[in-house]
Amino acid sequence: MMTTSDTAKQKNRRISSFYVLTLHPQLDDMTKSIYIALVFSGLLFQLVLLAAGYSFQNCIENPSQNNSFNCIHRRQRNISALVGDLPSWATVLNVSHNYLQDIPESSFSQLRQLKTLRMDSNNLQNISDNAFSGLGHLETLNLSSNNIAHLSSAAFADLVNLTWLILSNNVLQNLSTQIFSGLSNLEILSLRANSLINFSEITESVTHLSQLRELDLCGNSLSSLQHFSGFPRSLAILYLCKNHLATLSCEYSFLSNIHLLDLSYNMQLQSSALQNLNLKNINSLHLGFTQVSPYQLLNDSSVNPGHVDFSGMNLSTKNLLENLCSLLKNRNASLHMLNLQNNGIRNLERAIFSTCPLFKTINLSHNKLKKTNCLSFLEDQKSLVEVILEHNRLNGLENCSRSLRFHNVTQLSYRYNRILSVKSHAFTPTPRLQVLKLNINNIAYMVKRAFKGLKDLITLRLDNNLLTDLYEESFVGLDRLQILNLRNNRIAVIFNKTFHTLNQLNILDLGGNKISHLQPEAFVGLKNLKNLYLDRNYLKEIYREQFEHVQVTLQVLDLQRNLIHFMSIHTSSPFVKLSKLQDLKLDGQQPFGITLLPHGFFQGLKSLKSLYLTNNKIYTFQTDTFDDLISLEFLSLDNCCRGVAPLRPGIFKNLRNLKRLSAENIGTETLSAKVFGNLTKLHILQLTHNNIKSVDSALLNQLPNLRYLDLRLCPLSCTCINSWLQNWTKNNNKVQLVYLYNLTCPDLSQSNFYSFDLKVCYQDFGVYLFATTSALLFLMTVFPLLYVKLYWHLKYTYYAFSSWFGEYWRRLQDNEEQWKYDAFISYNSADEKWVLNELLPNLEGRESSYRLCLHHRDFEVGRNIVDNIVSAIYASRKTLCVVSQHYLSSEWCSLEIQLASYRLFHEYRDVLILVFLEPISERQLSVYHRMRKVMLRKTYLQWPSPDCSDPVQAQELFWSQLRRALRSSSINQHGEKVQEVREEHCPINEVTDDEISYLMP
Repeated sequence: MMTTSDTAKQKNRRISSFYVLTLHPQLDDMTKSIYIALVFSGLLFQLVLLAAGYSFQNCIENPSQNNSFNCIHRRQRNISALVGDLPSWATVLNVSHNYLQDIPESSFSQLRQLKTLRMDSNNLQNISDNAFSGLGHLETLNLSSNNIAHLSSAAFADLVNLTWLILSNNVLQNLSTQIFSGLSNLEILSLRANSLINFSEITESVTHLSQLRELDLCGNSLSSLQHFSGFPRSLAILYLCKNHLATLSCEYSFLSNIHLLDLSYNMQLQSSALQNLNLKNINSLHLGFTQVSPYQLLNDSSVNPGHVDFSGMNLSTKNLLENLCSLLKNRNASLHMLNLQNNGIRNLERAIFSTCPLFKTINLSHNKLKKTNCLSFLEDQKSLVEVILEHNRLNGLENCSRSLRFHNVTQLSYRYNRILSVKSHAFTPTPRLQVLKLNINNIAYMVKRAFKGLKDLITLRLDNNLLTDLYEESFVGLDRLQILNLRNNRIAVIFNKTFHTLNQLNILDLGGNKISHLQPEAFVGLKNLKNLYLDRNYLKEIYREQFEHVQVTLQVLDLQRNLIHFMSIHTSSPFVKLSKLQDLKLDGQQPFGITLLPHGFFQGLKSLKSLYLTNNKIYTFQTDTFDDLISLEFLSLDNCCRGVAPLRPGIFKNLRNLKRLSAENIGTETLSAKVFGNLTKLHILQLTHNNIKSVDSALLNQLPNLRYLDLRLCPLSCTCINSWLQNWTKNNNKVQLVYLYNLTCPDLSQSNFYSFDLKVCYQDFGVYLFATTSALLFLMTVFPLLYVKLYWHLKYTYYAFSSWFGEYWRRLQDNEEQWKYDAFISYNSADEKWVLNELLPNLEGRESSYRLCLHHRDFEVGRNIVDNIVSAIYASRKTLCVVSQHYLSSEWCSLEIQLASYRLFHEYRDVLILVFLEPISERQLSVYHRMRKVMLRKTYLQWPSPDCSDPVQAQELFWSQLRRALRSSSINQHGEKVQEVREEHCPINEVTDDEISYLMP
């Protein structure tokens, strides 16, 4: 939702935009047009987003139930903080487990479509008048487990369609007679576990509720049922247990419409309290743990004996039970169930119930029985269907091969006893059993054919015992068995053909054992097995042959919390033949997880719909890991990765039917379209507690069915890279971004992601236009001046850079022996005669034999002249410039010395020799600052003038010095500055070698 401050910011941004258009006189019409186009382009970009997100301050919309919201465990004290931003179309709301104390008037007035409201487990003390005003469609209201002591008469106003009101576990002592006056459609009212004292107030408050069917008043402080008003005729179920009732003190017809009446745990209630009441319509009467005598009850009251629950009525001895049976038979009672729980019965003798009317179910749970006596105590009960002997002290099931048969008994339960062993023929008395419950005992031993003869058995529960071994004969004869539960025993090995006769078995539960090995034919014979549970065992490896006999039918395979791991990525898939498998659980392999998934591990699972890989520490997922799972709808990767390698692009490329992906705490750092972009049917994406800092703006547009995105505890960066995401969350109503307003900025203290400042990301376009225009005008003014004044400098710079990126790098690493020429001769064509007649004979003659490069002779034909010059300079150890008046006026000669000097100064090589053919004044050289710079730092030679006293000797010395310069190394080995000698006009013989050495820059 958009807050007031957010709205103001957007308004200010729009105002600033129009300010640019109206108050900047330097912006012409065209500029304004461009600006307007850019603004509207940005708006259009926001409008064309295919997906958008929304969030709520303290609530989460249930992704699997439309219009349902959970606002639990938010520690809120203010109801408006919880529900203030919820949409009007919400129908289910849960605000339990908060710190609410008050419900002010009209707290839910905007939620007029609400049908279910849970406010339990808060600290509610006060409910204001009209607190639920506007909730005319509400059907269920749960206010249990609070601290409500008082309710005003207008507390539930407007709840005209409420059918279920729960006020249990509060501290109510009184009720206003008009408290429920507006609840004309109320059907169930629970006031259990309060402190209500006045029963008459209760009856007055509910007497007008013509639709009320059930009223729960257990656990209050009622001492009588004295009343002035009666219950509505619709009331059929009344719970009055755990009160302080000693006498009822109510009219004869007060309970005439009640079908279920619970008066148990009223310790002082006497039999006489029920004598003068009309109880003919009671179908179930509970009087356990009271002072009511069952004999007086049956003799003196109008209740149907067959509808009385005799639990907790101290019927512990043979005589009491026989007298009860006789009384029931004398009253011609028609019994469906004989319920004798909590009577302290220690022993049941043979045929003790033979005098009782026939019944179908007997419940002897929560007594002190130590033996079953092969059910001989039920002799003559030919209609018996179900026997329940739970929560006793049975320590074994004896051999009953010679006992009576109860051919109608189909259900037998021995749960919650202390049974250690089951002997042969233990179930001979009940040959047609369909459901047998032996779970939650201490069974450590069963004879190999303990269940012999139970050919009709459908469900067998042996879970939570101490069984260690199963044999080939253990389940022989159970031809119709469909459900076998062996969970939480101590079985270590499943031997061959253990279940070979169970060809109708649908569900086999072996979870929670110590199975470390499955023999090759362990599941042979299970032709119809659909669900196989092997979780919480010690299996270290799984392979194809283990499931060979169930591969055609198996739909659910649970392998959670085993020891499965792989040492090689080339292990073949164990599931390749399980073509009908729909649910596969591999969560939490111990002790370190699977760690390594082989290539094609899920190959063959074309029908799989749910895959659980939670709590494994997988190093990496290959791009083909999930390729075969084309039908997958749910994938759980929570805490499954080490976070070392990111999810690779294309890893989910074939999961086009995936609807829910849970990948919490897997260490992923990116939320990109390359990884998640193919999940076109995805509804729910949970990425809590990852290291995601940014979201690819293209991703959410590639997930058209996304409705739920959870990025809690992710360090989303509050920078411009996520600016689009902030806008996306403010202008939408399609995708729920969970608890957006709780996302903080890790890079900005005390800032929230939804409201971090975007000013730096959306600067005013006018600033940019003004800056661009100013820069353009400046360049257009300055550039012509620079062109006129610095033309040659710029041109030289261009060529210098050409040489830098061309021959420079290639030649920089070469050795001296790799030069093609000893010197490149740079001269003007006007001086060509001197070069050909004087220079070449003295340097390429027989005495010297130097290799010289001349442009008219050695340049490559057809090649760019600049490239030829650069190539010649960098292919020669030295560059010899023949300087004259003509040379200084030549553009190309200037370029050559310019490039040579660049090599001199940038390579730190002594590569340049200057030879002056005629005197050049300082004034003439002042224009050529680069040449003057070289002359100041380098030795140069002067061709002797004809006026010298001895021109021949001077020329010989000139050629000697020039040859020495050409022979010298390109790099000064000492790096020291040596005194320079400049030979001018007529050099003398006293000039030393040091005086003509070439200096390092």
